[in-house]
Amino acid sequence: MPSLATRAPAKINLTLHVLGRRQADGYHALESLVAFAGVGDHLTLEPADGLALAIEGPTAGPAGPTEDNLVLRAARHLAGRVPGLRMGGFRLVKRLPVAAGIGGGSSDAAAALRLLADLNGLGLDHPAVLESARATGADVPVCLDPRARMMRGAGETIGRALDLAVLPAVLINPGVPVPTAPVFKALGLSPGDTLPGAEHPEVVTGLGLNGLIGLIGPARNDLEAPALTVAPVIGEALAALRAQGGCRLARMSGSGATVFGLFGHRSQAARAAGAIGRAMPGWWVEPTLLR
Repeated sequence: MPSLATRAPAKINLTLHVLGRRQADGYHALESLVAFAGVGDHLTLEPADGLALAIEGPTAGPAGPTEDNLVLRAARHLAGRVPGLRMGGFRLVKRLPVAAGIGGGSSDAAAALRLLADLNGLGLDHPAVLESARATGADVPVCLDPRARMMRGAGETIGRALDLAVLPAVLINPGVPVPTAPVFKALGLSPGDTLPGAEHPEVVTGLGLNGLIGLIGPARNDLEAPALTVAPVIGEALAALRAQGGCRLARMSGSGATVFGLFGHRSQAARAAGAIGRAMPGWWVEPTLLR
């Protein structure tokens, strides 16, 4: 059988409300509108006996040890749930920054599950696929079918796909890895605590660009303030976006350090990315479309 291939797009939290910290398991309860970018990693699967992974690409080094990669973790979780699962050799081309708040590893893991499901004739709604996604990581389920949708709880509750406007955007990572745990620690919630704040706006399908930006503008990312205490350079990246002509909204994604700016037209996003890239050549700067 020929090799199979798929993209592992960056996951962008357009909003991220922290409702509190659950007493039962200590996880933080979230509400987040998630979209996916046109930039991402690339994963191929060559059907064969056994399981293997090769990693290359500009961010392969920071991705960490191969044996601990989420692609292999996801595959092993699925193999443990599906007797006789056909496997093979994965080849991952890493282009997304690591520990960046854009779900790179989670999207890679979801891509592996998609390829294995395709190889084995399993639907993405197969219980073993869903259970394997949840077992691999909190952000993996929302990345299984990468389309805009709401994510709630600790990532286990995934809403239906939303038909929203495509958003021209610029993604910036200032080159500082930000692990998630220190950011949540800086948020300072104990189990059972709640975080006050306005409710998340209701997102309806069919919103155009102006309507969508207007809807999410008053929302927030509750991890942005604590992330700034961990990595103050995030503030510099946000300021660089807000200084660009046509930037309608600038916000951090996930737990950082990647930030995004939304623009009214893709040409504005391209000009902004060019200007910021020239001014800050050490930063990862990508014009893209979010959908």
